Amino acid sequence: MNRGESLKKLDAYRYEIPPTYQSEAMKRLGLHMKVPGLIYADEAMMKAIISDNSPDQVANVATLPGIVKWSIAMPDIHHGYGFAIGGVAAFDADEGIISPGGVGYDINCGVRLLRSDLTFTEVQPYIEKLINAMFRNVPSGVGSEGRVHLSKDEIDRVLAQGARWAVENGYGWPDDLDFIEENGAFEGADPAVVGNIAKKRGAPQLGTLGAGNHFLEIQRVEEIYDKETAAAFGIREIDQVMVMIHTGSRGCGHQICTDYLDMMRRANKKYGIPLVDRELSCAPGNSPEGQQYYTAMKCGANFAWANRQMINHWVRDSFAEVFSKKAESLGLGLVYDIAHNIAKFEEHEIDGRIRKLYVHRKGATRAFGPGHIEIPEKYRTVGQPVLIPGDMGTASYLLVGTQKAMQETFGSSCHGAGRVMSRHTSIKQNPADRIIAELESKGIYLQAKSRRVISEEAPQAYKDIDEVVEISHRSGIASKVARMRPIGVVKG
Repeated sequence: MNRGESLKKLDAYRYEIPPTYQSEAMKRLGLHMKVPGLIYADEAMMKAIISDNSPDQVANVATLPGIVKWSIAMPDIHHGYGFAIGGVAAFDADEGIISPGGVGYDINCGVRLLRSDLTFTEVQPYIEKLINAMFRNVPSGVGSEGRVHLSKDEIDRVLAQGARWAVENGYGWPDDLDFIEENGAFEGADPAVVGNIAKKRGAPQLGTLGAGNHFLEIQRVEEIYDKETAAAFGIREIDQVMVMIHTGSRGCGHQICTDYLDMMRRANKKYGIPLVDRELSCAPGNSPEGQQYYTAMKCGANFAWANRQMINHWVRDSFAEVFSKKAESLGLGLVYDIAHNIAKFEEHEIDGRIRKLYVHRKGATRAFGPGHIEIPEKYRTVGQPVLIPGDMGTASYLLVGTQKAMQETFGSSCHGAGRVMSRHTSIKQNPADRIIAELESKGIYLQAKSRRVISEEAPQAYKDIDEVVEISHRSGIASKVARMRPIGVVKG
């Protein structure tokens, strides 16, 4: 989309790609957008968005069969595989499609937030010990193997039961499940549709952090914007200590995606679905292939929820070890756990009637407003917690879902800062020693598995998280509750 000439500014925080727009590939293939594109951004953010051609990916998604209302991009949008990262699209359950590219390789990459009864003053003297304990207790890095060895039957149970398997095997507290999206386990997940390679890759990696942008962070509450909602989520005061966990389905989810992309390419030919980009490979949502992928994706999501649940358990162990107290006495309760890469079968009101949809959120987070039955009962009057991790040098946010999100974005919001620099470029421009020194100057203690990942994940490689969140807040699709600043970081 050269220079963004086709974009129409709707207001200060929304831009439309009109359905009359055609990329060169669309013209060549005779394809047209079936719905408009909608990008959440301000004028400054749009310049970065246009520069990596991600608006063309938003337009491409709008050519797919059965898409409803519009193809959406969040302010953290950047170029991805097929669908842009930061994209949301919903497809009619009967007439639409389901696509692995709309979920991504790291199925249910997501975020979990723990609160504590500790304050920054109490934790700061022990921050190095805490981070070192977490680094030791939670295996991390590329190809890392977990502390638990699973048999073939056990990996099948993990894929079917998700976080429930972890809790039943002693990794966590029973009420943790009340505060996880889908209660930590998709119903209908059938391990029989997951290939042996995916299971073999996943089994040794359960309970591991991985590498890349995955992290563990100890954070301090720096600002509270909505005291009532914060209190409902268990946040009472400035300088309260929190813990954020960011990881996904590891090699298991990656392999599931790889396996089903092959199936989807064959399904494309079988059902005669025209594609402007082969990375948008898909199948009708109600087809055998579509349903088989959806079932396998559920298994990948369940693996990720079990994975974060086990890491959660070892984070609690680390605090208990350092403070010589039980985790319960430190108040290390779960605020929420939410997926960032997922497709969900949901009901939404469109033009005055309820429609059943496959909502794809790729690098986007669910943001259901007050009263929705899928929100934990404890939070239902205020809305669903929305967890937005930033880069390791600035901040992360806790937001809350809104009714406007339900009306405009299928109950969705942004998921993070969004990259503005490739990993290769970041390595060249951000020496690890400099990044470590910058973090130390801000009072942030870092433990990382490799110097390379420090350079890859430098704060300079990401958009300004404050700007991304402000656009989401001011556009009304999620409301700010609290800002948390890192004080200790574990990178894979």
